Amino acid sequence: MDISREVLGIKGKLIQRRRDFHMYPESGWVEYRTAAIVAEELSKWGYTVYVREEACKSASRMGVPHPEVLRYHENRAIHEGADPIWVEQMKDGHTAVVGVIRTGKPGPVIALRFDIDSNDLTECASDDHRPVREGFASRHPEMMHACGHDGHAAIGLGVAELLAKRKDRLVGEIRLLFQPAEEGSRGAKAMVDAGWLDGVDYFFGGHIAFKSKTLGEVVATVGGFLATTKINVVYTGKAAHAGAAPEEGRNALLAAASAALHLNGISRHGGGATRINVGTLKAGSGRNVVADKAVMELETRGETTELNGYMKSEAIRIIEHVAQLHDVSCQWEVVGEAPGAESSSGLVPIVRQEAEKMSHVKAVIPRMDLGGSEDVVYMMNRVQEQGGQATYLLFGSPLKDGHHQVRFDFDEEVLLIGTELLVRLTLVCLGAGGMGRKRDID
Repeated sequence: MDISREVLGIKGKLIQRRRDFHMYPESGWVEYRTAAIVAEELSKWGYTVYVREEACKSASRMGVPHPEVLRYHENRAIHEGADPIWVEQMKDGHTAVVGVIRTGKPGPVIALRFDIDSNDLTECASDDHRPVREGFASRHPEMMHACGHDGHAAIGLGVAELLAKRKDRLVGEIRLLFQPAEEGSRGAKAMVDAGWLDGVDYFFGGHIAFKSKTLGEVVATVGGFLATTKINVVYTGKAAHAGAAPEEGRNALLAAASAALHLNGISRHGGGATRINVGTLKAGSGRNVVADKAVMELETRGETTELNGYMKSEAIRIIEHVAQLHDVSCQWEVVGEAPGAESSSGLVPIVRQEAEKMSHVKAVIPRMDLGGSEDVVYMMNRVQEQGGQATYLLFGSPLKDGHHQVRFDFDEEVLLIGTELLVRLTLVCLGAGGMGRKRDID
């Protein structure tokens, strides 16, 4: 059967799944409902399904919420329809899911990654926002799919369904990685450390839109991933009456404010692009109280892993010395991190070849720099270190608002393009299109 026709045949499912995930967004490490649906579907289609420690190494997870938060979201997921059996297996924030087809026939190992977490935003409630108008806006305050991961999860299930139909005709091994906690660069390393990128010949990841804003445009390789580190800081001082005895206090708010200014004053590096941003600062308890606590969230970025390392070390130096200056204590924690990476240029011809077979694809762009960070780089780097090839694709779509903004929405026709292209790439890399193992397209 023609792949394009098959994808068109599941268009309704792709849109329905995307809208369902959009209505019930779940942020990093609490994607219980999303992950349970994914696991159930994969199991139904005959995949061997792995969760918990088999899917992601517990100790390698970064920025896992407090146990009380995890319990709340486990219960909410069940209340909203998640299978309690799957949720029980995923408890304590183990929301990664891996679906595997092992054919038992000689052939390459293909891995595809789909991120599933949402952003910590409250979605726009205006009637001119399509998800509101058509009834699939987020039902969870302070959680919203504002980066397209609802679409990525839907594409992943579409790919899984179509590949399962061909199971008896496949060779080699297919690994579908549904990754939690991409936002904040917290989840990919745990799946890498669980071994899922070991022995992989070809790896594909991808994203809806981002810098590709035209429907029908496909970007074959993305480069320019910025390495990044996410840091949380807590300053603890001593409260005092601001009028009667201010000298008895130690002001954590002033320490954090001072740190925020000095962090933005870090000298940029002559070796390449560097970034820093203090995203949140919460402090104090009242206008007449010397603040005894301040919590700050920040990130560093660098054009290379080494440049980000420079920004990270300078940031930590400032964070700690400001605490001494203001006579407060300081605790900091790295809650997310990702190195730099480059896509494998050798995959450009195969992406172009397969994309040009698709009627919905109007243009194939060989390369585009991301200008941001993505923890998929852990996966790409592991594959490339072992001699495999890895690329990150963009599936173009116009947007109603930018990524990580409250009116974000994309053209759902892109779901068909992402699904079809990834199915085609998987089949051709497995040899169905005469390409064979990685040595044949180096």
